[in-house]
Amino acid sequence: MIAILDYGSGNLRSAEKAFKTVSNQVLVSSDPKICASADALVVPGVGAFKACVDQLLSIKGDQIIKNHLASGKKILGICVGMQILFSKGFEKQESNGLAVLPGEIKLLAAKILPHIGWNTVNAGLGSKLFKGIENESFYFVHSYGLLEPIAQGINTTTNYESNFVSAVESENISAVQFHPEKSGQAGLALLKNWVSNL
Repeated sequence: MIAILDYGSGNLRSAEKAFKTVSNQVLVSSDPKICASADALVVPGVGAFKACVDQLLSIKGDQIIKNHLASGKKILGICVGMQILFSKGFEKQESNGLAVLPGEIKLLAAKILPHIGWNTVNAGLGSKLFKGIENESFYFVHSYGLLEPIAQGINTTTNYESNFVSAVESENISAVQFHPEKSGQAGLALLKNWVSNL
């Protein structure tokens, strides 16, 4: 079973619909017991970094995520759900993230923000997420991102005036800056790749 963590942020219904095309066992929940029983956890996110962290903490979602990782199960972060897995965010103010991945979320180095629309990725060597879809485009909506690759793991990058990290794969954590649930067939293929490696 795949649990999509409901902490009041994210396109929950869109994510649920997309995941149901690649798995017949998907639940949206904030219940720690349901999330603990799931084989994998999806952390969505829309909005500002600090607001998402605060909402997550209000349901003790940080413990749900850390317990899930401690049990050796896999997590997929989407958009701000990716960002909050890192150590810090600098959207409007410096805010602490969950620090389950090393790195900081900073303003993109681009003249026109937010970065909205379809963009290609440069899939990292050995990527499982992008197997067979290395040259596809995905749908982005963001002004902040991970500017420096993580040292341990696979980094996929995207260029928007300058490069930023659009996806990471590290042990049991995968995370994408774009919205696979809004990225058509390429997005569904990515979700299928993730599910096939659970």
